[in-house]
Amino acid sequence: MGIIVQKFGGTSVADPQKIHNVAKAVIREKENGNDVVVVVSAMGHTTDYLVKLANEVTCNPDSREMDMLLSTGEQVSIALLAMAIQANGYKAVSMNGQQVGIITECIHSKARIVDIKTEKLQKHLNAGKIIVVAGFQGVTPEGEITTLGRGGSDTSAVAIAAALNAQRCDIYTDVEGVYATDPRIVPNVKKASEISYEEMLELARVGANVLHPRSVETAKQFNVPLRVRSSFNLDNLGTLIIGVDNMEIYKPVAGVAADSSQVRILLSNLPDIPGTAAKLFGALAKNNISVDMIIQSLANNGTNSIAFTVASDDLNNTIETLNSVESSKSAEILIDKDIAKVSIVGAGMVDRPGIAADMFKSLAQKDINIKMISTSEIKISCLVDKNKASDAIKALCKEFGLESDEKAVVKGDLPNL
Repeated sequence: MGIIVQKFGGTSVADPQKIHNVAKAVIREKENGNDVVVVVSAMGHTTDYLVKLANEVTCNPDSREMDMLLSTGEQVSIALLAMAIQANGYKAVSMNGQQVGIITECIHSKARIVDIKTEKLQKHLNAGKIIVVAGFQGVTPEGEITTLGRGGSDTSAVAIAAALNAQRCDIYTDVEGVYATDPRIVPNVKKASEISYEEMLELARVGANVLHPRSVETAKQFNVPLRVRSSFNLDNLGTLIIGVDNMEIYKPVAGVAADSSQVRILLSNLPDIPGTAAKLFGALAKNNISVDMIIQSLANNGTNSIAFTVASDDLNNTIETLNSVESSKSAEILIDKDIAKVSIVGAGMVDRPGIAADMFKSLAQKDINIKMISTSEIKISCLVDKNKASDAIKALCKEFGLESDEKAVVKGDLPNL
């Protein structure tokens, strides 16, 4: 019939019993007449354990060696899953990123895929084998092992689906689809039967933990049919992710998300001269540091202030970089770690006035102060105190009608705010 790419996360293959359950889901798709490629993550909390192990050896582990270490996690799960499939009488073969030919750029810990060689994959598919691929990893043209960053297995799966021109890519997870927000915070939150690439991409970028942003970007770019499904309820079709042009937009807001993994940095007493901001953010970009929200104040006595946010993992590198830029050496640097970015996302926001006003009003009614604001065509983000994030999510879900009469089903542990 076609090629189906399935992706299973770490909690889905956390122990031998769950691995056997995944094997049944894979075989079920094979029995439907499809060729199947399965992409899996490391078992359970293996990656966290390996990171902890490295930090016990050194407080500053080398990024290349971290990729060598972390890439081993997926090799365990792919071998075990292939064995489980074989035990059920089906032909299967496990392959790591290097064996497949997942070629990435030469950046450790957060590399991007630049090409996928499909010759070996096609050879095994033609032989009737189910292929089990290690997600999250690849190899540079020079043969160096790289990893794609947290959540990179989603990207691996979608990229493979695009390279093979697959019929679709199914992302299996701990929830039964894409909910309007974290079901642990709002238990009766609505689940979307479909959502656009654009909305899903924004939700992923602002803190929704269902899909990795790069996986959605890839799906959108190559028009890969993408479905988020439950590992524990195979009959539930979950949420279909499609192009916005194919949707009927009834609600202005599709989802609410919070991201507590950022820090706010305030630089005061910067020289108020042309080129100051360019030098600062140019230096950060050179060191692969992504900046999110930015605010610059009005000039005062020849100086001004700039506030911006970065990922907390990039904080030390950011401070080192700022201290190396001449224009910021005399600036006072303040760091605020007690923040969360709360965002509303919806393709229906376009040309609908009053959405921002409604958001600000609902936050004010819960005595939630806004520290920074940023917007795009289908997103509005506010920086708030971290301990107010859950209250903000509840208020916004109520304001924009994202609650349901039914309780969401959550089987696994979602990341904490």
